[in-house]
Amino acid sequence: MCGAPGRPIAPSRGLRVLLPPMALTPLVPVAAGALGAWAYGTYEPNSPLFGRAIGRGPTRERVAYLTFDDGPNPRATEPILETLAASATPAVFFLVGEHVRRFPAVARRVVGAGHEVGNHTWRHRKLHVLGPRRIREELERAHELITEATGASLRTFRAPHGYRNPFVRSVTRRLGYTVFGWTFGVWDSDPRVSADEIRARVRRKLRPGAIILLHDGDGYDPEGDRRRTAAALPGIISDARAAGYAFRPLTDLLPAGAR
Repeated sequence: MCGAPGRPIAPSRGLRVLLPPMALTPLVPVAAGALGAWAYGTYEPNSPLFGRAIGRGPTRERVAYLTFDDGPNPRATEPILETLAASATPAVFFLVGEHVRRFPAVARRVVGAGHEVGNHTWRHRKLHVLGPRRIREELERAHELITEATGASLRTFRAPHGYRNPFVRSVTRRLGYTVFGWTFGVWDSDPRVSADEIRARVRRKLRPGAIILLHDGDGYDPEGDRRRTAAALPGIISDARAAGYAFRPLTDLLPAGAR
């Protein structure tokens, strides 16, 4: 290979191995495919690449599932609970550990109202950029605090933004969690989106089996304002029921052994 045009692929003492440029060409689509698969596993909330994540319920009938992320937050969680109680609607709340530490009474009220609570990490960190030790701390610390504050047995987990990496799976399995993604969100966390628009977006996107992502808190600010979501909720529920939908507990989707 001496004197052949190419690039060194394995520098070593006294030896240079050269590879013709054309020999690298077949590696490009392979590398691109691997990067694409990794991105799909990381950023797609329902991807099975890094462990199963349930993103939709059965589509045979008109049922839907309400989920709320990033609470508790008194200004939004409490009116949401009032609406759910008045309409006899179940929901699951994925709680941020630090917010539970700040508002434990609100978290207890969620459980006392009969709703499921799930783990949404301690500080709402993007898990895909963390290593195994940090991921374990985020999940285990939140698990301990939420359990202590509410008395609930946690069975569900949702990653902040849906972002995961291979290390998340081992921790969720050890904690006995079922991981959930979602069917659609409506960007209700955007302060420019009104309550009427939140309601309209849910109405347009609703399909059988949908797991609906809404927010009763701000993952990065315990005082964040999510009152627009709370204001939209009565209309969301009434629109769905007028269209023939029933709301079911997300726990209906747990594996049989986890219910």
